[in-house]
Amino acid sequence: MTNIILCGGSGTRLWPLSRTLMPKQFVKLFEGESLFQKTVARNQKACNAQFIVSNAEQYFLAVDQIEEMAINNNYKANYLLEPVGRNTAPAIALACFALDAEEMVLVTPSDHLIKDEQAYLEAIDKAKALAQTNNLVTFGITPQYPETGFGYIEADGEEVLSFKEKPDAATAQAYIDAGNYYWNSGMFCFKAGCFLEELKNHSPEIYAASLFAYNNAKVDEMIRISHDDMIAIPQDSIDYAVMEKSDKVRVVPSDIAWSDLGSFDALYAELPQDSNGNAISTQGLEAIIKDSKDNLIISEKLVATIDVDDLLIIDTADALLVSRKGSSQKVKEVVQALKQRNSELPNIHVTAHRPWGTYTILDESEGYKVKRIVVKPGKRLSLQKHYHRSEHWIVVSGTATVTRGEEEFLVRANESTYIPMGELHRLENVGKIPLVMIEAQVGEYVGEDDIVRISDDFKRV
Repeated sequence: MTNIILCGGSGTRLWPLSRTLMPKQFVKLFEGESLFQKTVARNQKACNAQFIVSNAEQYFLAVDQIEEMAINNNYKANYLLEPVGRNTAPAIALACFALDAEEMVLVTPSDHLIKDEQAYLEAIDKAKALAQTNNLVTFGITPQYPETGFGYIEADGEEVLSFKEKPDAATAQAYIDAGNYYWNSGMFCFKAGCFLEELKNHSPEIYAASLFAYNNAKVDEMIRISHDDMIAIPQDSIDYAVMEKSDKVRVVPSDIAWSDLGSFDALYAELPQDSNGNAISTQGLEAIIKDSKDNLIISEKLVATIDVDDLLIIDTADALLVSRKGSSQKVKEVVQALKQRNSELPNIHVTAHRPWGTYTILDESEGYKVKRIVVKPGKRLSLQKHYHRSEHWIVVSGTATVTRGEEEFLVRANESTYIPMGELHRLENVGKIPLVMIEAQVGEYVGEDDIVRISDDFKRV
């Protein structure tokens, strides 16, 4: 069985921890582990292959985090890269086109928490048995309370009677009282060919456009869908495109200690708490908590609280969120306001992850920007130039191989070089240790989009 792991998501509901280029599935929220890593490890127990569908700007996060895990040397994940998201129906279809029609598929998001793994594996076994007879199987989560933020599945045993949109509070309570409604988990099990046949029957436009995009994809160590082909695929979820229309849908009721961690309130409920109900994560620094209870505190620095209760305090290097518990669904309104200001804060952290390493913005003002750059051993940046800035590079540790115009030369620790505006250049680390350097950019515009890539190992444009 192949586990298709969906790695999409814009990261708005857990902002400022989660950003578009570092969505919540890759944030290490649980004792140094991310939800993505937990998903990989959990589903390896049920599947012998994994197929990761990711945004082209994020896939290297998955690659890096899998490398961190203690996985046997025979493990290999396949990747399909989407230049833009078109929701779950196209994402799943593109992956299924790459598989044998009879291959059993387990589709899972990468950002869910499941704590009862034994019950989860038993639910998968039941789903596989139903899927063997060409059913499309969804997992219905036994509801713990009348949640208004989830869709619901009305069922009669394994038969799906209807799918329900997110209800108001009174309707959600009625669902709980009825006893035959389940939270819609967004997890599925079916044969690849069975899903594609139902997609073709019920959403032929999505099927045809996805098939064209797949057949036109670039295939090397991964499958890369072109931007124009992806945009041409109608955008829709698997629920609307197939599950709500097909007569082959079945449900497996699942009591698996599941959470989609869709808000800071949900995250608070899953984290360890002290005797006063405070859940605290402060990067190893001991918080100072005076007469405060039932707070969620996540920070990159020491935090002290005095006489505060029921607060969410989320502090990152460039943004601070303070909210009363119970109001964290409004975080998306903050993100929307930032987007209206054309702020980069919803998109990227002060430390940005790239396929070759990381950069951290140390200082920035009109006309200049200062970064700390770390290049992993054996990696190099794209061959590029800038129209609006020059760059000064100072090596802190390691050795840089620098291409500047027609020249190629080494810059060692405590040495520097200068890249004039408009000059073709590249930075490379051929050594065995990380290359650490300081970059000072000077120019009339120092935005990250002032990059013209001529050649790139990671096939970015």
